[in-house]
Amino acid sequence: MLKTGFVTDSRYLDHDTGQGHPERADRLRACLTALEPADLELIPIRPQLATTEQLCYAHTTGHIDRVRQHCQQQIPLEYDTTVVQSSYEVALLATGAVIAVAEAVISSQIDNGFALVRPPGHHATPDRAMGFCLFNNVAIAARHLQRVHGLERIAIIDWDVHHGNGTQDIFYADPSVLFFSIHQSPLYPGTGLAKEAGTGEGVGTTLNCPMPPYSGVADYVQRFREQLQPRVVEFKPDCIFISAGFDAHQRDPLSQMNMTSAGFADLTEIVQEMADTVCQGRIVSLLEGGYDLEGLSTSVLAHLTRLSDSDDQI
Repeated sequence: MLKTGFVTDSRYLDHDTGQGHPERADRLRACLTALEPADLELIPIRPQLATTEQLCYAHTTGHIDRVRQHCQQQIPLEYDTTVVQSSYEVALLATGAVIAVAEAVISSQIDNGFALVRPPGHHATPDRAMGFCLFNNVAIAARHLQRVHGLERIAIIDWDVHHGNGTQDIFYADPSVLFFSIHQSPLYPGTGLAKEAGTGEGVGTTLNCPMPPYSGVADYVQRFREQLQPRVVEFKPDCIFISAGFDAHQRDPLSQMNMTSAGFADLTEIVQEMADTVCQGRIVSLLEGGYDLEGLSTSVLAHLTRLSDSDDQI
């Protein structure tokens, strides 16, 4: 059994996106309901509020101020990115939770960990909230490990069905962060072509893997084995982050893919193999998308079960 950390908080339910919105509080409720009878041996991690200094690792002060003001006035940041007054603090708590898991992994308190948080973050660019995302949780936590703990290289694996355009933008010219995104194409936000490979010193550290609609588990596993795994082993990151969106699941209403809960467990196992090879098993995983409650909750359970090496429960 591995020491797997887990963080969530009831305050994530306070981010009210409105009736009919796909990124809703019921997503977390469904996950917690699925996890309760599984009896996984998870180590609880206490979330914390991210500081303005930490947000500035990935965002401009103008963006931070704009998000705060929109939340105070309850004005949507984009047509699909709605907020209420509590959303600002909830977003800080989401980012802070990912940082807390990363801290626990680096200090060897845990082997790996998962942050069950909302709102998600991978679409948030340095100066724009979009696609349900306010702050880029994974980018901020990765930068935190580099700036506070001196890690030289980070790998971010984004298997959300939508391209992680915000994370790509933040690290596009940065040779110290390997960013991999596997996503349905064409699909929102319309970025993530294979030719998008970085700029300047960062050329070659962005790896996009656009997938046609109806791609399934075998297709994903092949891309992980043939394209991602050799590149990660070559890059030798000090820690691996997973932007774990589960909206490529075959039940999801916002995509047309054929992934399954067991398929996400397979991807998790491949990432664990990479982490065991290059960074002593260090994995920080966090929730991004996933909008069918059954598909999401069973996938989160499969992911956590594999992370904790409880194979018999998958």
